[in-house]
Amino acid sequence: MENYHGTKDPRDLKIAYIGGGSRGWAWGLMTDLAMDGDICGEVRLYDIDRPAAERNRVIGSRISEHPDALSRWRYSVSDSLQAALTGADFVVISILPGTFDEMESDVHLPERVGVYQSVGDTVGPGGFMRAMRTIPMFVTIAEAIRDYSPDAWVINYTNPMTLCVRTLYEVFPEIRAFGCCHEVFGTQKLLCVMLEEMRGIPGVSRQELYTTVTGINHFTWLTEASYQGLDLMPIYREFAERYWEKGYEGGQDGNWMNSYFSCAHRVKFDLFLRYGAIAAAGDRHLAEFMPPWYLKSPETAADWKFTLTPVSWRKDDLKRRLQRSDRLISGEEPISLKTSGEEGHLLLKAVLGLGDLVSNVNIPNRGQIPNLPVGAVVETNALFGANRISPVSAGNVPSNLLPLIARHVYNQENTLKAALSCDRKLGFTAFMNDPQLGGVSLEDGRSLFEDMLTAQKKYLPDGWFE
Repeated sequence: MENYHGTKDPRDLKIAYIGGGSRGWAWGLMTDLAMDGDICGEVRLYDIDRPAAERNRVIGSRISEHPDALSRWRYSVSDSLQAALTGADFVVISILPGTFDEMESDVHLPERVGVYQSVGDTVGPGGFMRAMRTIPMFVTIAEAIRDYSPDAWVINYTNPMTLCVRTLYEVFPEIRAFGCCHEVFGTQKLLCVMLEEMRGIPGVSRQELYTTVTGINHFTWLTEASYQGLDLMPIYREFAERYWEKGYEGGQDGNWMNSYFSCAHRVKFDLFLRYGAIAAAGDRHLAEFMPPWYLKSPETAADWKFTLTPVSWRKDDLKRRLQRSDRLISGEEPISLKTSGEEGHLLLKAVLGLGDLVSNVNIPNRGQIPNLPVGAVVETNALFGANRISPVSAGNVPSNLLPLIARHVYNQENTLKAALSCDRKLGFTAFMNDPQLGGVSLEDGRSLFEDMLTAQKKYLPDGWFE
């Protein structure tokens, strides 16, 4: 990746937040910024829902004004992408492509043909359809960054992560963009818990581990893991063999039935025992990349001790977040300065020259995984330093994992082509090539494909329906 040429004053930064009406990610970033005394500046919030961005301006200002905040940020709302981006040093993208009504179609329409999805935002029929409406949005965003802030660093949090980042580079090859995801963090934390339980070594933080990360977003794998020279792979095998059947419910996750986002790691353990590498994402994500071994039915998922997240829950959760927004604005709920645990602001600091940092990120393959296509977006470690991102070589994907990962890589490339060209034939081919749809007849698959496209027609280019 090319170096970013320019010197920025870390006390006078300009951050454009696209999706600035977010009721989750934005609040987390605002808190992380306020609790870091090394950086300061202005955050410009842009959202197609301007009232939501206006509300976040108030919340962001209240966070920044908290007496315990370590830095004071200025928050404003922009009327357009141009206004938000012009002169920006950093761009953060965190949008919901469409509404939860469209996501309801993504997740639940396939159930009529026996396809169950635990998330539905990355691969499978839900991930494909989400990509169809997201990619045109990211074309617009990439063009605006090219025109108004071509030298900015761009941090993406939106799913489907791989295709969002891939679209940015397809439209603007010189863009300096990377995608952040916290799924690997959770698996690293599990290794720390394992060290205490299996070897009596307490208090290890995930940052103290050395891990080789490879794969694609939400289907990442650790092919090496160690702590102070101690090889963790054989210890993880013991751990997996001990808990494969009943699952592991200790540590931070607790009982998997208490949250739609928790699991007992049985899928992780099963994949390790099959393939010899540590699957490094939540079970609910990992299951969607495989044949329906773990998702044949809701009962199957329950047997593997993870849950399907219904979109009805997401809608109810949005109502709760809106109510919390009201309380934060009115002062009924006090501002909390608890940081998010994400690394976005730390990566921002690293490229400013405020300390090198290695983290897992989604960027185009420039050889860090030699046996996956050059240019495809992959997830590996990278070294962040002053004005640079240097991918860390992960080596070849192990031969037994390569068919699993490569199938999705090529399918995502075809998904991008179909979205950009409104190619129904290629789109249907990519849709049906997903492992989740392997047991669906072509006739049923065609009917599902057409109905799912129609359900989000207002977000798709006219070319899909000509």
